[in-house]
Amino acid sequence: MKVYEIQNQFGLENLKISERPDPVPVQGEVLVRFRAASLNYRDYLMAIGRYNPKQKLPLIPLSDGAGEVVQVGPGVTRWKIGDKVCANFAQTWFDGAPEKDMLKNTLGGPLDGTLCEYRIFREEGLVLMPENLSFAEASTLPCAALTAYTAIVTHGNIQPGATVVVQGTGGVSIFALQFAKMMGCRVIATSSSEEKLAKVKELGADEVINYNEKTNWDREVRKITEMKGADLVIEVGGAGTLQKSISSTKPWGTIALIGVLAGGESNNLSLFPILMQGIRIQGIIVGSKRNFEDMNLAINTNKIKPVVDQIYSFEEVPKAFESLKAGKHFGKICIEI
Repeated sequence: MKVYEIQNQFGLENLKISERPDPVPVQGEVLVRFRAASLNYRDYLMAIGRYNPKQKLPLIPLSDGAGEVVQVGPGVTRWKIGDKVCANFAQTWFDGAPEKDMLKNTLGGPLDGTLCEYRIFREEGLVLMPENLSFAEASTLPCAALTAYTAIVTHGNIQPGATVVVQGTGGVSIFALQFAKMMGCRVIATSSSEEKLAKVKELGADEVINYNEKTNWDREVRKITEMKGADLVIEVGGAGTLQKSISSTKPWGTIALIGVLAGGESNNLSLFPILMQGIRIQGIIVGSKRNFEDMNLAINTNKIKPVVDQIYSFEEVPKAFESLKAGKHFGKICIEI
């Protein structure tokens, strides 16, 4: 079978097509033929060695993918040939709060990921695809969608009518917008692009802020909310934007801390507003298999469609990574396999 591997040493120049033997499922295992995969910023950091410099190589990258069951091993009861499935990112996190070992059992590092034609899974490591989605759309769900769902639904602590601030227009942010609207919330979206802000308005954003034109975007959030602040901020920037997120949040509000695009460390962060206003900062780490299944039910029921911006062929994977690195996309970047 064909796979992509990060070979010998890190770097996009070392991400190459290779051949591995076709796998055969044994007791309790399922063979999946991947039809699509999608990129997350984590995948780029993994490829260049910044996510986990100690990661053993070679590694098949990517954490998100969708495909169909083509063979089942003895004793498998959950799946049959032809079932359309997604792979759960944390293969052994099934429900409730995770244990540390569960967070080390993840696809695209340290385990081999989804950028391959075939892969073996334990039967409990898969979930059924939402019936209304294509393989490319479904490939965006395991990390990007589930992270957003966890931030909004599981940890968001929000009710219909709450105000949610969504930063940027990447995959997680767009899913957060969609799930917030599903929950009946008012959404304020930020971006540096007027074109992208127009698109988020079409997706249901109630208010938009261009943070290039209004660099103190936290003040704009307070103006829009009549100085009350937002109930929930989806924070994807990290230390570089966290202070403004804190300033945007109402007393007893929540900041869902997801990404570190603007840096993961800061010497200038003031904790006093958090303490004085009882703001909760919640780290978000994707979600369990149970969360995934609940989310897929919500996607089916509400007819939510993932926003796929670009689809590349298997041979164009290096171009897809360059596009991800450039950060010009709106929504998700996918690979057909």
